[in-house]
Amino acid sequence: MIAIQSNNLTKIYKLYEKPIDRLKESLNPFKKKYYKEFYALKNVTFDVKKGETVGIIGKNGAGKSTLLKIITGVLTPTSGCVNVNGKIASLLELGAGFNPEMTGLENVYLQGTIMGFTKEEIDKKIDEILSFADIGEFIYQPVKMYSSGMFARLAFATAINVEPEILIVDEALSVGDVRFQNKCFRKMNELKERGLTILFVSHDTGAINNFCNRVIWLDKGEIKMIGEPKDIIKHYIAFMSYGLELKKTNSENDVKDNKTNKEKKQLFQDKIKWVNVTDKFSSFGDGRAVIKKIAFYDESYNDLALIINPERKKVIISLIFDLFDDIESFIAGVIIKNSNNIEITGLNNLMLNKNISLKKNNKIKVDFEFNLPKLANGKYTLTVSVAEGTKDNHIQMHFIYDVYEFEVMNINKELDYNWIFLPEESNLRIENE
Repeated sequence: MIAIQSNNLTKIYKLYEKPIDRLKESLNPFKKKYYKEFYALKNVTFDVKKGETVGIIGKNGAGKSTLLKIITGVLTPTSGCVNVNGKIASLLELGAGFNPEMTGLENVYLQGTIMGFTKEEIDKKIDEILSFADIGEFIYQPVKMYSSGMFARLAFATAINVEPEILIVDEALSVGDVRFQNKCFRKMNELKERGLTILFVSHDTGAINNFCNRVIWLDKGEIKMIGEPKDIIKHYIAFMSYGLELKKTNSENDVKDNKTNKEKKQLFQDKIKWVNVTDKFSSFGDGRAVIKKIAFYDESYNDLALIINPERKKVIISLIFDLFDDIESFIAGVIIKNSNNIEITGLNNLMLNKNISLKKNNKIKVDFEFNLPKLANGKYTLTVSVAEGTKDNHIQMHFIYDVYEFEVMNINKELDYNWIFLPEESNLRIENE
């Protein structure tokens, strides 16, 4: 069942250089236009299924808030239409209808009335609202005396308890302190598990990835991509950080990958099992360096696709790459992520206080040696990169997502713990091949 359906939704604003141009246009007998058209949205089409949580990302001005305002009825589209099947509660502007002269309690009843509830219905919800807001005796004080955090608590608590079928949130969870934000997310997860349809706008890609089933990426008022959070966020970060378009993976092109097992059987150099980097992996970079191979192995050169009871196990991650330019400030890095695409830990030469300059060479090898973090059971991936610059200002030459997958199995239950990264005795070597 479809909860929200957007069909060729377009919103155009007329931009006038001077206020008097509006008058000139209205009086012009030849209907001359004095404005320029700005497309806040252009032919936006998508469906949201009932019970689905869909994230919306995009830079400021991409059209996210305009889209939500049209869905909630605050704005009307220039063309196209939106069909909504269910009762909507929106968190677009927390506390927008609060009267600063009234007490917090009076504003709760005011907001409830605006939302269509009777006093008796609000009475049944008031304890839950006040408990969630947790602002104590300030509930009896005028809201003009509230801090921004207290105001956000009360506004969110009021809006979230109207028992909607569709919940729309526009950056509302970025307010308040960290504990309150976590409390909001727990409440949102509770609503999600109850089967609510949720549209969630945020610049926090981590929250989008962990909370949403699908993601819509808006750019300049148009849909750039729609898909699973893990895939869309890779493209979004690469585009926003470096203006680069990632190569799409086979899965993103709906092509079945029947070569996975074969590709893991790579050439051996001595006893090391190498994985050749191919177009299968999502990547970006300016091309001054190109990673060719990666390997993940232990001190005995055994491949680590499966790790049993990894108690203080010393491991090595090796990269072989071609370098096509002299690099004054070289950076090589690795990131370990879990199956939810959450970064668990990482390592680079700057963290090891190793400043490196390199001359161009057609084959250079980097080895990271470290004690494996204590990892819980599950599957993990390695993301690797080579870059130039500093920690805070660098340019990626080649950045590859999820180039290697491995699994951890703690058969000994005493060793089944949450991850703890202790980079003791970590080291890095770099040499020409």
